[in-house]
Amino acid sequence: MEYLAPLSSSLFVIQNAEHVCINMENVQRLVGMVCEKYCPFDLKSWINQELTPSVADERSIEWIFVTSLLNFSFWSKSQDSFEVSYCNKIYTGYWALCAAVNRAIDEGVNLLNPKVYQTVTEEQLRHIFRSHTAEPIPLFDERLNALRCAGKTLLENFDGSFKNALSSCENSAAKLLKLLCDYFPSFRDYSIYKGKHVSFLKRAQILVGDLWYCFEGKGFGYFHDIDEITAFADYRVPQVLYYFGAIEYSEELTKRIRNGEEIANGSELEVEIRAATILAVHNIVKSLNSKNISCNSIVVDNFLWNYRRSHADEIDAKIPMHRTRCIYY
Repeated sequence: MEYLAPLSSSLFVIQNAEHVCINMENVQRLVGMVCEKYCPFDLKSWINQELTPSVADERSIEWIFVTSLLNFSFWSKSQDSFEVSYCNKIYTGYWALCAAVNRAIDEGVNLLNPKVYQTVTEEQLRHIFRSHTAEPIPLFDERLNALRCAGKTLLENFDGSFKNALSSCENSAAKLLKLLCDYFPSFRDYSIYKGKHVSFLKRAQILVGDLWYCFEGKGFGYFHDIDEITAFADYRVPQVLYYFGAIEYSEELTKRIRNGEEIANGSELEVEIRAATILAVHNIVKSLNSKNISCNSIVVDNFLWNYRRSHADEIDAKIPMHRTRCIYY
């Protein structure tokens, strides 16, 4: 089955959307804010963070693969959230996942080895993901299955190393996305919208982006088509875009989000939110590039995601994140 690529998917969806639209005037205002606050882009920003690998080597490739496999759905229905205590700090969301992986490695669990995670038991993984609160990690069974299946696939097809899978892609981000979807089912972030087969590939694209960041666009992180990667359509970046008025929701959708109602993965409402996210960021990038600011959707997505974390209270007060429970983000 052929699916439209993420950008083509988003163009089709927004051309036919009923509940979400892009406000180009406010997109340009957001471009102005990004220009004002934008620091000269430094690929070292990723590797210099607390929990990411500190050295770009083959072990980092396996770390990026494992964290990308598990990078989905951290929100909680209760007031408590899944949190991980590591090195005397408490982490939430994606960073809680990274902390749990690093903690396991420190404790002697070789979680970067497919031979280990192919056979990881439920008890072992529950210990790895033990929470600092009473709230466990969501979708535990799905994470267990993703790890086991991926380990088996790497051992059977790539001599037990994701590095070998990466090396077969000839420095092409598009080929790597295809490989991930062909061999690892949990990366198949597809939907059907008004009869068209569309894709967003959030986790697969983040994997590419993380490799690019980690290796500073060189060696294992060099992709000749890196600028084809779109924004990572999740539940946080749309919040920032809505906050600045760059995307707008229908009254029905706004009400459902503010009421905390779950919006099903693959529903028209959810697909339109994700498509608008990708297209709005694409338009921001085009505008920035026209002003001789060199960047791509990965960089702008990262800027907006971090902006949301540092302005969480005011953004959450205007619009909460949309609640979709799935393995794709």
